[in-house]
Amino acid sequence: MGEIVVKYLFICYPQCTTCRKAKKWLDENNIEYEERHIGKDNPNFLELAKWTAQSGLPLKKFFNTRGTLYKEMNLKEKLSQMSEEEQLELLASNGMLVRRPLLVSETEVLVGFNIEEWEKIHKDI
Repeated sequence: MGEIVVKYLFICYPQCTTCRKAKKWLDENNIEYEERHIGKDNPNFLELAKWTAQSGLPLKKFFNTRGTLYKEMNLKEKLSQMSEEEQLELLASNGMLVRRPLLVSETEVLVGFNIEEWEKIHKDI
């Protein structure tokens, strides 16, 4: 029986220090991934809808709440007034609103770089 290879989509912003740490971790653990620059190729509405459902996380967890754009747009106050569809459209409109990095496979969606969560999926590979 051959080894099962799980390929991940790693969505990041190269200038982000957390994304660089996550990429280093992936490389050190020999995890195969395809890298996607969130500023140049932002997740679209359908991808975000699928990934939020797949993750089981609240949609708010996909927002980059520490980002300048999030704060400038006063989204802390506005999100609760928006429908899920409106929130997904907003996320799809600008990659700087999306929390990063994202690590996506057929069965997993990890939002942000939480070493314990990432190590757990690595053990399952």
